[in-house]
Amino acid sequence: MLYYLFQYLDRAFDFPGAGVFQYITFRSALAFIMSLGFATIYGKKIINFLRNQQVGETVRELGLDGQKQKAGTPTMGGIIIILATLIPVFLLARLENIYIILLIVTTIWMGAIGFIDDYIKIFKKDKDGLKGRFKVLGQIGLGLIVGSVLYFSPHVTVRKDTLKERIKIEQGVDASSLNEKSTATTIPFFKNNEFDYAEVLSFMGDGYEKYSWLIFIPFVILIITAVSNGANLTDGIDGLAAGTSAISVLALGVFAFVSGNVIFSDYLNVMYIPNSGEMTIFIAAFVGALVGFLWYNTYPASVFMGDTGSLTIGGIIAVIAISIRKELLIPILCGIFLAENLSVILQVGYFKYTKKKFGEGRRIFLMSPLHHHYQKKGYHESKIVTRFWIVAIFLAIFSLVSLKLR
Repeated sequence: MLYYLFQYLDRAFDFPGAGVFQYITFRSALAFIMSLGFATIYGKKIINFLRNQQVGETVRELGLDGQKQKAGTPTMGGIIIILATLIPVFLLARLENIYIILLIVTTIWMGAIGFIDDYIKIFKKDKDGLKGRFKVLGQIGLGLIVGSVLYFSPHVTVRKDTLKERIKIEQGVDASSLNEKSTATTIPFFKNNEFDYAEVLSFMGDGYEKYSWLIFIPFVILIITAVSNGANLTDGIDGLAAGTSAISVLALGVFAFVSGNVIFSDYLNVMYIPNSGEMTIFIAAFVGALVGFLWYNTYPASVFMGDTGSLTIGGIIAVIAISIRKELLIPILCGIFLAENLSVILQVGYFKYTKKKFGEGRRIFLMSPLHHHYQKKGYHESKIVTRFWIVAIFLAIFSLVSLKLR
């Protein structure tokens, strides 16, 4: 709202300083400050409200050190992250931007699924929460929405040939005419690094491109489901999910800014995605919210994010990555989520296999997800979280190197 107000003041009255709101960098910095301020200042009030409503965590007995002391700690703290993200976005972002709309829908959609799950756990006294099939249906629903919008919306385009664009501009031709609909994405660390999902159907002959949604939309669903579940599994000890997510999202912010800026995308020879730079405001607000939440979530945590937060975080990361055509970087950038996911899949699969073959289930890890394995080995929570953060920083930097290393 402030964006539109100051745009009006600048145009109508030439109001001093109002023009600065047209710059994405300024609005991003302001969004970060506002979200961080909201999360730290009002976070305590929200935590007290949750405590007064007896929204406390029910801790299962898993034989982990310090586990019993966490019983009763307020959960549903993801509400802090959601509010601290959306308030600056509504104030500072261009709300008609298709990418901002998608991210707002993602935040509310996944937040609602997580909230229902937490509500059932706490108030219905059902430790299992929302049934897994309903969570997956919710994730599939969001994937259908996001995939369909990105595929069919005329506002979602790319511009691959920036050299041709410069020539056209010099000739006085509108460069926007070079925008095109495409299901192309970026393959990291390769010189000719564009891959079009439509090419999977090239065996169908002429006109195969119009069926590319059959590949693109299911892939979007897969990514959103996998990343949101990975974030959900990572949320197991104080500060782990919020910290590693903030690092990954910060790296995605760099990619979004570069992809949405015609000069930087041309210089780095990456796909230019018109209007995607506006996502930088959302990303800055999201990072500020995560950092502010960490103020209360670091060991010993005063609040847990619950599924309200973790599912939302995973959904947002997935949609950002897909929107800027960097989804194939997710296994590296979100390597912590991948490791947590794989540890559970391997543990369950190996246990079932050995039980069937030997009559007794065996385990690869002392406990899954992976962070619990290290807890069982005697590592303190703070040491595990700090080391996971270090790994996340390395993976984020390695991902950013893909801008130049091909």
